[in-house]
Amino acid sequence: MSADKDRGKAPMNEERFNELYRAYAGDVLRVSCFYLGDRQKAEDVTQDVFVRLIRSNPDLLPGKEKAWLLTVALNRCRDLWRENWFRRVVVGSEALERKRDPHDMDEDIEKRELKEAVRGLPPAFRDVVLLHYYQGMGITEIAGILGVPEGTVSSRLSRARKRLEEDLKGE
Repeated sequence: MSADKDRGKAPMNEERFNELYRAYAGDVLRVSCFYLGDRQKAEDVTQDVFVRLIRSNPDLLPGKEKAWLLTVALNRCRDLWRENWFRRVVVGSEALERKRDPHDMDEDIEKRELKEAVRGLPPAFRDVVLLHYYQGMGITEIAGILGVPEGTVSSRLSRARKRLEEDLKGE
């Protein structure tokens, strides 16, 4: 029955695609960049997500477009993260960074430590932290994106905060 429905779907039109790209490409790129720690790879993921949007032409309910795009982005980021060659890449080499004002460096170090601590979280915790704190999503919206109960999202957020606190105090 759904196969008949899918066969009858018209391809996504250019106007709708451009509207979704303008609205959400920045969000997809930010989440991917934070998750991977590599802008070039994040740009590749963003491109992948929008290619998949065109190819799969999902039935996106109004207001659920961002959730679908971020779900695809997180899945693609996890795939890249799991690949062995990606783990060997040195991200953010200090030798490549330009020297800055010493007052700015303390803030940069704190931000970098926090990013590294978030990246070091298990994927389930990392996902909820990224969606909640970096995308400003609520528990209900995150639960919908990840396909888990709201209580699970709340629990993961709580455990992630506790783990981040422990990790950052230990440094």
